[in-house]
Amino acid sequence: MLKSVLMVIYYYIINLLKQFPCSLSMKKQQALSLIIPCYNEEAGIPQLVEQLASVSASLPRKYTLEIIFVDDGSTDKTNELLHQHFASNPAVTVIKHEKNQNLGAALKTGFNNAKGDLIATWDSDCTYPFYLLPEMLKLLDKNTQVVTVSPYHPQGKVENVPAWRIFLSKSSSMMYKFLLNSGIYTHGAMVRVYKKEVLQNVRSGANNFLYVPEILIKAVLKGYKVKEIPATLRVRQFGVSKMKLFNTIKSHLNLMGKVVLYKTFGKEL
Repeated sequence: MLKSVLMVIYYYIINLLKQFPCSLSMKKQQALSLIIPCYNEEAGIPQLVEQLASVSASLPRKYTLEIIFVDDGSTDKTNELLHQHFASNPAVTVIKHEKNQNLGAALKTGFNNAKGDLIATWDSDCTYPFYLLPEMLKLLDKNTQVVTVSPYHPQGKVENVPAWRIFLSKSSSMMYKFLLNSGIYTHGAMVRVYKKEVLQNVRSGANNFLYVPEILIKAVLKGYKVKEIPATLRVRQFGVSKMKLFNTIKSHLNLMGKVVLYKTFGKEL
């Protein structure tokens, strides 16, 4: 009789233990939104599809992934190819701007439609590899709200990118680092992971590329902690850059002036 009772208790405990890890995994699971703005990226879509398939498979089980493409008014076959490759994937949403509104506006559209507790942004030209995403997620903790790639970190690298672009980007980041006294090496890289609270509490009026450094600078000024992951910036293999040199310089100088006014007089950025 005692043996039978012990066997019943034994099987009950075994079944309970089998269920426990599953329920624990469900409790830990977080929703992750990956936002990818696209503008006339027809030639690079196959590379993008391949890299996304790899990262989707490698993400830890505690994340559920949604992918949001924001087609910022492309005039080539970008939108058609996105639908062709991802129409059968329920985790993928493709949103199209009827006309080009620029990078900042595309990111805002993505943020407004994101459901994740964590929100990642990525370049569609794959100049930063998607395998960095799981590593970036690991750097988030209770004291860290933003993680950004950093080619200008002492352990970062730049390969085959035109010298004028490196000079402009690196020098502007050095100026922001000096003005903010933040210790951050790279301010203009779009590839980042945010906790949702940052994007709920930090706003930028910029609709162009300036949105990217501005949102990071404002997050730092509000006291959010930023970590950098050393990364290698490589030249894009497909398509052409949309950056305009004169407008880029002018916009950075304008933002630097705003930072100086904020630090000196407390004037809102």
